[in-house]
Amino acid sequence: MVGASLAGLRAVETLRQQGYDGRLVFVGAEPSLPYDRPPLSKQVLAGKWGQDQILLRPVDDYSSLALDTRLGRRATALDLGARAVVLDDGERISFDGLVIATGCSPRPLPGTPDASGIHLLRTLEDSLAIRDALDESPHVVVVGAGFIGSEVAATCRTRGLDVTLLEALPVPLARALGEEVGAACAELHHDHGVDLRVGVAVDGFDGDGRVERVRLSDGSTVDADLVVIGVGVAPETAWLEGSGLALGDGVACDATCFASAPGVVAAGDVARWHNPLFGIDMRVEHWTNAAEQGVAAARALLAGAGAEPFAPVPYFWSDQYDAKIQFVGVCAPDDDVRIVHGSVAERRFVALYGRAGRLVGALAISRPRLLMAYRRLIAECASWEDALALEPT
Repeated sequence: MVGASLAGLRAVETLRQQGYDGRLVFVGAEPSLPYDRPPLSKQVLAGKWGQDQILLRPVDDYSSLALDTRLGRRATALDLGARAVVLDDGERISFDGLVIATGCSPRPLPGTPDASGIHLLRTLEDSLAIRDALDESPHVVVVGAGFIGSEVAATCRTRGLDVTLLEALPVPLARALGEEVGAACAELHHDHGVDLRVGVAVDGFDGDGRVERVRLSDGSTVDADLVVIGVGVAPETAWLEGSGLALGDGVACDATCFASAPGVVAAGDVARWHNPLFGIDMRVEHWTNAAEQGVAAARALLAGAGAEPFAPVPYFWSDQYDAKIQFVGVCAPDDDVRIVHGSVAERRFVALYGRAGRLVGALAISRPRLLMAYRRLIAECASWEDALALEPT
C-alpha cells in the first residue's frame, strides 16, 4: 500500500474486512497517521481544530489492522519485473498485490522565489505553518480562486483579515462550473469583503528574503505579508516513471481500477480510470471518491478477473463563509446549464448540467436535500428533459 492517506487507509481496512490475513505494508511519505485533508483549509486553518480532531482512525484502533508501517518514507521507484517497491532509503519491499494511492501535490507557480511568507497547502504541516502566520494579522494574498484557494480566502476573511484573491480567469471556476455559477461564487467573495481580482496573472514577487508584494500582469501590485498559492495539483506519479506502468494524468486504470500490470490497482486522486456510468476516463480530486475508490480497488485486488466496475456518481463539497457548495456528477465547459431552483442572487440555488440529452451533473449552494434527488437521477442516466421536469420534495 503506497500512500497513507484516505484512499490507502480505506483500502487496507477493506482488505482486512474482506478476510485478507496476509502481510500488509503501509507506506506513507508523511510521518503522521492518516488524517482528513478537507479541514486543513477550514477548521485547522481557522484555529478551531488540531491534529487529534482530523485523524481518520483513532491511534489505538490500528492494532486491529496488523499493519507493517513505513511512515515518513517515500516510494522512489517501482520494479515491476521483480514485483518490488523501492523506498527512499533503498529498502525494497516485495509484493503480490500493490495499491497505489499516492494522491497529488500542489503545483508551484513558475518563478516563485524561495522567500518566507509564500506557502502551498497540502499537508497538516503546511496548514499549521500558515495558521501560525495568520496569528500576526497579515494582509493575505491568495493566488487561485479554485476551491482550495477560495476556502483559504474564506477562512482568512472569517478570521477578520484583509484578503486579496487573484484569479487568472475572467470568472472564477468558469471552466469547472460554468460562467453563471462561477459568477455567483465570485459574488460570494464580494459579499464578505474579499478583494477579488480576476483576469490577472502573477508576474512575480518582491521582497528581500520575505515576500512584501505581488506583481500582476496588468502592471499593478498588491501588498502582501502572506501568500498562499492554490493553482491546482498534479498526480504523484514521478516515482513510477520508467517502471513500464501506463501513466497519463495519473495512473491509467481500467473500469475496475486495475493499472496496466497484473496485481496493481490505483485509487484516489492519483487514479485515472474509465467510469462506465459516463463512458469517459476521469480522475477525481475529492474526498468521497478517494474513500469509495479505496474500497473498490481493494475489492478488485481480491476479486481479480471477477472485479466489478467502479462506476460512481462523483460528489464533492466546499464550505465557504456560511455557504455549502455541493456538486454531484461531472461537468464540462460546453454543457447546458440551467438554474432550476432558488435564486442566484440570494446565493441559494440548484443548477443542472446536461450533455447529449442526458443529465450529467448538479450543483447546489445551500440546498443539500434537493441535490441528492438529482444524484439519484444521474445514477439512473435520466434524460435532460426528465431532470428539468422533476419537482423534488
